[in-house]
Amino acid sequence: MQDLNAADEPFFRALLTPHRSLGRTGFFILMGVLAFACLTTGMLFLVDGAWPILCFCGLNFVGVYIAFRLNYRAARVHEEVALSRTSLDIRKVAASGRAEEHRFNPFWTRFSVSRHQEIGITGMAVEARGESVPIGSFLNPDDRESFATAFSHALATAKGR
Repeated sequence: MQDLNAADEPFFRALLTPHRSLGRTGFFILMGVLAFACLTTGMLFLVDGAWPILCFCGLNFVGVYIAFRLNYRAARVHEEVALSRTSLDIRKVAASGRAEEHRFNPFWTRFSVSRHQEIGITGMAVEARGESVPIGSFLNPDDRESFATAFSHALATAKGR
C-alpha cells in the first residue's frame, strides 16, 4: 500500500507564469513621473492659452494607466504541471480565473516540441489519445528551453526509461 501512495506522489511540479519586467514599485514610479510630466506640460500650454492640450495630456496618462492595468491582468495567466508515475495533471488558469484541467496517463503521453532554427522552441504540447494540450505558450524562448528539457527528463523517468 505504501508503494502505491509513493507512485501517486508527484515528483515533478512546475508553475509556468508569464514574465513581467516592471514590478509594482516600478509601476508606481513610472506613473508618478508620467503624471508629473503630463501635468507640467499641460500647465505650460494652459498658461499659453492652449487649454485643450491639458485635456490631451490627461487622456495620455489615463491611456497609459489602462494599458498597464490590462497588461497586469493578462499576467495572471498561469499553468500548473504535476507529474507522478501514474498521472500527468495540467491545470491552465486564464486571466479571468477560469481553470481548465487535463489529466493524462504518462505511459500514453507524448511531449511534442516545435522548433525554429533561429528562434528555438516555438511551441510545446502534451499529446495523448487524440487530445493535444499546448503548454507554456506565454514563456520566453529561454524559459521554454529550460522547461522542455526538465519536463522531457521527468516524463522519461515516469515512463521508466
